[in-house]
Amino acid sequence: MDRVFIEGLEVDTVIGAYDWERGIRQCLRLDLSFAWDIRPAAAGDDLSKALDYASVSTRIQAFAEVSQFQLVETFAERLTEVLMSEFNIPWLHLKLTKPGAVPAAKGVGVEIERGCR
Repeated sequence: MDRVFIEGLEVDTVIGAYDWERGIRQCLRLDLSFAWDIRPAAAGDDLSKALDYASVSTRIQAFAEVSQFQLVETFAERLTEVLMSEFNIPWLHLKLTKPGAVPAAKGVGVEIERGCR
């Protein structure tokens, strides 16, 4: 299985369960890996047959811009659903990190995997 990945994508969104978090935007860091057969794109050097990671990144940014979840789990699950349906992605792995959420930790978050490889 081939994989296309986006690593260290940072987005600002409203995220958190505390009252003070509901009025600010916070940074989330995303690492994503997608199952994608790259052979058709590579055979003809054809962008239209590739998973366009620039378009995927733009969609993630747009999703984060309007999202207002309490839980990183909800953000991750809903984003995964959007990406898989809109880009016809058969399998996705997402690591979502919320830096600074726990003062003694570099970051906290979730990792999820959805779909079939």
